[in-house]
Amino acid sequence: MFDRNNNYFTDYEEVSASSYNPTKVQSAFSALMRKVYTWMALALTVTGLTALYVAGNEQLAVSVTTGGTLWVLLIAELALVFILSGAINKLSFMTAGLMFIAYSVLNGITMSFIFLIYTKASIASTFFITAGTFAAMSVVGYVTKRDLSGMGKILFMALIGLIIASIVNIFLKSTPIYWLLSIVGVLIFVGLTAWDTQKIKQMFLAYGNDVNPETQKLALLGSLTLYLDFINLFLYLLRLLGDRK
Repeated sequence: MFDRNNNYFTDYEEVSASSYNPTKVQSAFSALMRKVYTWMALALTVTGLTALYVAGNEQLAVSVTTGGTLWVLLIAELALVFILSGAINKLSFMTAGLMFIAYSVLNGITMSFIFLIYTKASIASTFFITAGTFAAMSVVGYVTKRDLSGMGKILFMALIGLIIASIVNIFLKSTPIYWLLSIVGVLIFVGLTAWDTQKIKQMFLAYGNDVNPETQKLALLGSLTLYLDFINLFLYLLRLLGDRK
């Protein structure tokens, strides 16, 4: 779930803004931003329903978490994200959309374990806390006039450190480190939500002068980025706030 491969977002820097009609750009920008959040909401819904279904089927849930099945699913998730991020130009919009939905289903399957560990009430409350926090930081990223690119680079490096520390703690099994990493994880993804929102906004204002299959693929990639921010923020908050069964 920790993928930050957004190289495609830098393409807009090469486009000359003077070639656009401001009114047309603003109209397309609004439409594309709506598509970003629509795709994200759809993906979250698919993930949630899939996780609920798998967790409700004890035999299926056990088969997912035992043997090599979980590793196969995680590798498939990473493959889909890398393909979407790295080959979005070569994919049709329909293919990219189907891959995003497939990723959402796989993510729902691998996340079904949370219903086996945490109470449904704490999962629901944490989800709403995550939604409120995400919305607030997305608004900050959208309206702020401050350039967040410097902060984004720092957060990206911090994320790499978080991943390494999390892997190390699998072997150390240190409870204090576990809680510390959970807090750091929340802070990182809170910041990344604002940064990614600003980056998507700037990309659309400079590049998205029309709503067509190509710019809709940009919207899809933007929604994938925010979806990953939301999911990871939710999981780290759940580690802090969730009530275990």
